[in-house]
Order: sequence, then structure tokens, then C-alpha cells
Amino acid sequence: MTTPSPLRNLAPDEFAPETTYLNTSSYGLAPRRTVEAVKALAERNATGRDHNPGSYETVEQARAAFGRLLGVPAQRVAIGASVSAHVSVVAAALAPGSEVLLPEGEFASLVTPFSVRGELKVRYVGLERLAGEIRPETALVAWSGVQSADGRVADDTAIREAAAAHGARTLLDMSQSAGWLPTSAGLYDYTVAGGFKYLLCPRGTSFLTVSEQAQEYTPPLQAGWLAAEDTWASNYGPVSQFASSARRFDTSAAFLCYVGAVESLALVESIGVAAIHAHNVALADLFREGVAALGHTPVPSPGSAVVAVPGLGARAEELAAAGVMVSAREGNLRASFHLYNGVGDVERVLGVLGSGGR
Repeated sequence: MTTPSPLRNLAPDEFAPETTYLNTSSYGLAPRRTVEAVKALAERNATGRDHNPGSYETVEQARAAFGRLLGVPAQRVAIGASVSAHVSVVAAALAPGSEVLLPEGEFASLVTPFSVRGELKVRYVGLERLAGEIRPETALVAWSGVQSADGRVADDTAIREAAAAHGARTLLDMSQSAGWLPTSAGLYDYTVAGGFKYLLCPRGTSFLTVSEQAQEYTPPLQAGWLAAEDTWASNYGPVSQFASSARRFDTSAAFLCYVGAVESLALVESIGVAAIHAHNVALADLFREGVAALGHTPVPSPGSAVVAVPGLGARAEELAAAGVMVSAREGNLRASFHLYNGVGDVERVLGVLGSGGR
């Protein structure tokens, strides 16, 4: 079993967890630099010295950093506050009667924007069958690269290739994978990601990537003045010319969130997604091995930083009382590992699970 190596460019005091924190799939811990940046801007907001406390330059820095992490130019990245809002833009681009294919048990933020459009044909199949169920009438296939409930990693390549063979568009939700699982967003028509999990950004940051081709048939449903080519000339009345880039899909940015996002994304970049991937998966594998030795069978999810153990979800409260933070999802105990975790965290959760009742 591989033991995780120390991560470069990670200061010992960058994080300050007061628990054994194994719940990044719910939200990531804020780095110290992020906390300080948000505090500084919040203090400025109280002075009244600025016309508009915050900076659109900061938003552009975050946009560019996300693009670098996911292998696309900044011009293909839109910013916002929530995944569901981004997905609603994609849903609006589909003609009435279009078929949307989704995995069974998929997270609601990815599903609901399609299901509320009563004129769409929404179909659900098991994740492992997703690629094989794409057919000529499928207009869009949407899925999470890593499943929220159990950490299973989708076969993105097979799904993408099957979609291309049948002319279906693709929407990949990277909320549970961006920041630790190497992925090229440019391979998909759309990708979405909440920034507050493995990207360690404040909640209220989210990202949408749109290919050049997809931009042509996707309406800027939530467009305001920031979606204009010339923003400062578009404050009043309808926008007459939208940005030629994916910025046309931007919604108004919360500056406090995005000033923090710049710091968090810089940290992830400095360490490197490949290094974080190796670290996270090594810890998850140690936990899988340990929980199996205790007599439990995790959901098969090779290569995932997220481990789900069926039947143990009810022990999440007991673990929390012992200072170990995990999640209960669909009856599973879900533990998720990230760059601030180490072998000691694995030993701690296994020790509590081994000492309690089953």
C-alpha cells in the first residue's frame, strides 16, 4: 500500500483543523491565507473609503487560475455562486422534447434544473451503464465525475466517446473532483464545479466552462451588465452585445468569496493536482484497507479520494462526538481525504470505528 508523501509548498500552519477532518466532500477547510484575505477585504468594506470594495481584477485572477487547473483558457470559464445556477443555463439550451441522460442517485443540483422543465425527457440509469445507454435521441448526458453519495469514479472517457458517437452533448460536474482528480475541462461541452470543496474556496464561488461550439447554442439566461462585451457601457437598459467569451454566462461575483478564491486556487496550483491526487488516494486506500480489516466492505471505488462504507452512516454522530468529522450519505459513512490529512487521521477514524459498537 502506498504511503502518502509530504506535499511541497504546503506550510505546516497553512491549515488549522481542530478535529480529525475527513469531510471535504461537504466543504473544504479554508487555508490561512484565504482567511486573511477575506478578513482584510471585510475590514475595508466597513470603512466607506472605496466606491466598490472588492476588485473585478480579483475575479479575473480566479477565472484564469481555475482555467489553468482544468486545462482551458480563461476565455472558456464563467464564474458564479452555485452549480445549480450554472446547470440551469445548460438546461435552457435544450429544445422541448430533448432527452437528458443522468445517473441514478445523482446529486440534486445537477438533476433538478432538468427535471423542472416538464417538456424534457429525463432518463436515469446506473452509473456503470451510462455510456452504453447513450442513444441517437440523447441530446445531453450529464454526470458527476465522482459520485457524491459513494465516491465512485465515472468512466469519463467511455461516456465522452459514446456521446460523441451519437452526437450528444456532455456536461461533467466536477464538484467532487476538481482540485484532486486530473481532468481536462476542454474535452466536454460543459463542466461545472462548486469551488468550496476540494478547491478550498469560500462557499459562493463556482465555475462553468463552455466550449466555443456550445457557446453558440447556449443562451446567456442569467445575463446582467457583467455579461456585456463592454461592461461599463452596459449599466442601463438591455445588453446590446454580449461578451465574445464565456464571460457572457457570468453572474455577479461576491468579492469576499473571490478574493479568497484567488488565494485558495494559488495554493492548489502551487502543490499541483497530480501530487494532491497521489496523496489523497493513498490515504483513501489506507482507510479502505483498514475498514475492511474491521469487517466492513466499502463501496468499490478504486482511484477515488472518497470512501463510502454501507451500513455505517449511523455512526457519523458518534464519530463527531469523538472529534472525527465524516458524513452520512444514503446510509453510507463517507470519508473524504485531502491535502491537510495524514496517516494519523486514518488511524484515528479506524480507532474510533474499531472501539465502538457495530
